Amino acid sequence: MDLSYGEELESFRKEVQGFLAEHWPPKDGGSRDDQTRAFRRKATEAGYLNRHIPKKYGGSEQPPDSMKGAVISEEFAKAHAPMEPRGIGTMMLVPTLLERGEEWMKEKWVQATIEGDVTWCQGYSEPGSGSDLASLKTKGELKGGEWVINGQKIWTSSAMEADFMFCLVRTEPDAPKHAGISYLLIDMKQPGIDVRPLKQMTGSSEFNEVFFNDVKTPEDWIVGKRGEGWLVSRTTLKHERNGIGAAGQVVSLFNGLVALAREKKIDGKPAIEDTSIRRGLAEIEGYVKAHQYSGYLQMTKDLKGESAGVIQLMNKVNSTNMGNMVAKLAMEILGDDGIAAPSGRGIVGLGSGDVDADALWTSQYMSSLGVAIAGGTANIQKNVIAERGFGLPRDAAAQRSK
Repeated sequence: MDLSYGEELESFRKEVQGFLAEHWPPKDGGSRDDQTRAFRRKATEAGYLNRHIPKKYGGSEQPPDSMKGAVISEEFAKAHAPMEPRGIGTMMLVPTLLERGEEWMKEKWVQATIEGDVTWCQGYSEPGSGSDLASLKTKGELKGGEWVINGQKIWTSSAMEADFMFCLVRTEPDAPKHAGISYLLIDMKQPGIDVRPLKQMTGSSEFNEVFFNDVKTPEDWIVGKRGEGWLVSRTTLKHERNGIGAAGQVVSLFNGLVALAREKKIDGKPAIEDTSIRRGLAEIEGYVKAHQYSGYLQMTKDLKGESAGVIQLMNKVNSTNMGNMVAKLAMEILGDDGIAAPSGRGIVGLGSGDVDADALWTSQYMSSLGVAIAGGTANIQKNVIAERGFGLPRDAAAQRSK
């Protein structure tokens, strides 16, 4: 196995390093947000960010090159420089619009989204329609050139702050359930939308219930054709699952766990010297390395124009399983300190020295349970792997619900 990048890519690596040395961290004043936005704009102009997005929509329009993308990710991570925002809009909606949206939609929303001028939330799940998403009941009726929407969504991340929602709505009540759904875009700042935060056990309220009472959206704010929203939603979910399953997140989380084990003490000695803790770290590192090398294999196949096949379907469930393993071992290391009130914030990349590190790890443990549900539950993902990857018969319950 040859894991070297070769002379051409190492030369490109030096180019990326030179750009980062000049532009990050910023030497100018201003708020952190302003500095980050300015840096991302320069990095896009240089061809390092938003590589798959055409220039006319605010991207750098680079030829597909997974190896160069890997080099950029590695060097930006080393420099702690910001990559593209990881918001729902950039991760999920932008790729969906580029694949499925009308030209005017791309012009109106892609650049505004990747630059942070507009934010999005996702209107998929409903009470009673989670894993069986196609059973959703939120209704959209076409009246006088507008869709009139009534119903309820739940587990809607960041709905309180979002400018817009991409939403699955039943527009064909007499059609089979998968065929009766449309993918609508909705302005969240209008009468008739009631957003109610849901208090989580982490102490935060990033999830919300959203109620629609005669909410309106223009007839042409539909991605794909009427009644084909289920097909469009699969495009969006593909990008969500790829984001959740990225190996880099797991590596950063594991590095934070190792730092915790070096810092915390058990019986007066660093936790990393405890036999049980070391065994747990070794086990998790094995999974992390396997996930990393699976990523290399997928990257190689992509470079050769080959499909990664069933391996790619495993990324999300493997990543979330490892996240839970990391969080559980962190709680074992913390011991009584693990009962600190959770911070409600994420923890990827956490190192020692953070004043609220214990509370962050408690939050990570609680959040890891929810991440296993996001983008499709672990059980649903296993069905996807079995059915699409290995060609096994469909789940009996799914066949009965047709």
